[in-house]
Amino acid sequence: MDLLKMTALGLAGKIKAGEVTVTEAAQAVLRRIEEAEGTYHCYVTVDREGVLEKAAQIQRRIDSGELAGKLAGVPVAVKDNLCTEGMRTTCSSKMLENFVPMYSAEAVRNLEREGMLVIGKTNMDEFAMGSTTETSAYGVTRNPWDPERVPGGSSGGSAAAVAAAECFAALGSDTGGSIRQPASFCGVVGMKPTYGTVSRYGLVAYGSSLDQIGPIGRDVADCAALLEAVASYDEKDSTSVRRQDTDFSSALGEDVKGLRIGIPKDYFGTGLDSEVGDTVRKAAEVLREQGAVVEEFGLSLAEYAIPAYYTIAAAEASSNLERFDGIKYGYRTGEYTGLHNMYKKSRSEGFGAEVKRRIMLGSFVLSAGYYDAYYLKALKVKALIKKAFDEAFASYDLILGPVAPTTAPKLGESLTDPIKMYLGDIYTVSVNLAGLPAISLPCGKDGKGLPIGLQLIGDCFQEKKLFRAAYAYEKARGEFGMPAGSVMAAAADKEDRLRIRKPEAGAEISTEKPEFGRETAVKAISGREGE
Repeated sequence: MDLLKMTALGLAGKIKAGEVTVTEAAQAVLRRIEEAEGTYHCYVTVDREGVLEKAAQIQRRIDSGELAGKLAGVPVAVKDNLCTEGMRTTCSSKMLENFVPMYSAEAVRNLEREGMLVIGKTNMDEFAMGSTTETSAYGVTRNPWDPERVPGGSSGGSAAAVAAAECFAALGSDTGGSIRQPASFCGVVGMKPTYGTVSRYGLVAYGSSLDQIGPIGRDVADCAALLEAVASYDEKDSTSVRRQDTDFSSALGEDVKGLRIGIPKDYFGTGLDSEVGDTVRKAAEVLREQGAVVEEFGLSLAEYAIPAYYTIAAAEASSNLERFDGIKYGYRTGEYTGLHNMYKKSRSEGFGAEVKRRIMLGSFVLSAGYYDAYYLKALKVKALIKKAFDEAFASYDLILGPVAPTTAPKLGESLTDPIKMYLGDIYTVSVNLAGLPAISLPCGKDGKGLPIGLQLIGDCFQEKKLFRAAYAYEKARGEFGMPAGSVMAAAADKEDRLRIRKPEAGAEISTEKPEFGRETAVKAISGREGE
């Protein structure tokens, strides 16, 4: 039985039936991490000993009937900007390299209530600022479909871990497409829920009015089950919404006959790769053949989404990151003269280039004389974008389009031109500005064999319609498959490429220093740091 090829729900069923133990599932994932992490670098931290202890505890609670959740016993990964009690939370930044929270995020607590086993913390763009997972202080994550390409970002570590079979499901956060875009690049399913559906308590904030935690899984059913596990009202989060119906899995299996789906003409213009556009249109035809009513329409203001998003997000980031000053926690410079100099040097040394860029942009648009010209105007555009979506949803149940203009670019291509990287979010940021739910799922591959993602957008609190349509398309599409090196090939080339020894019990898989790259990551996994 190849556990790593199972879906999260499939594994949970085997655990409930007594055919597989939680410890066996955890050991399979840890072995896979040992084999593959030197290549993909999906994780920042994995506590091997702690995972096995928790696996045994969860198994006892399942056996006693205390844990009966749909996903009980399933190993899951968590993006490294979600606080985890007793486990490092770095946001992939030197600023927080040694920060160990005293509490867990509400979403993480919900995973534990479900009975899921948190394996570790996944790599990400520093403080979620980036679209490639290359701005991490602890080294880049590589795409399992092609290790010379990016996995997307900022939740690239989570998406790559699911694709590479280094976990069965994962949590990410989505500020402007940070779940959907890496899910598209890595050939997995990612959902950004309606703003307020999942508590943001314990999420290290980037853009507070835009951030939302969501699931990443191998298929639509796994995503629906994981969203059910983490969705809850939380009085600790002032933006949390009390929803009456979060049984998202109940929508799976319903047909799409009569469902009205709109395709924005604006999404298929200049800048969209022809292979991506053609593949997404073919996916729309599949839904039409299933009985959906599919037609094109004009979605105004799409061209203004990027400038409005980056103005608002940078402004909120500038405010949220003020707290990292080297006083109470986080990185503090070694040499300084006076308090002001300590602030300046700690922040200059602790933050990476992309984070500094966005802090400076945000401080600028919030400054006297520019607030009205930039930030206030961006808020007005945000309101107009929400109005445009409201008008669209008066005619359509769902909106269909691409996730990104291209498939995954090669490592290093995006960081040379930050503006080009920002424009890669053109199809995703509007969803966050309007607080809408959206799902990304694979709909094909380009000529290089790289995954292409289909995005479905719904009106507020209409996740069931999204899951209904996504599941219907997924069934019609058939099995998408996993990367060639994700499970079977990795075992075959383990001796040739990685040659890593089994880590000692309790060894932490971690890349703690900013200069760590692939070779150092391999040594960290194998316990050969001193070589």
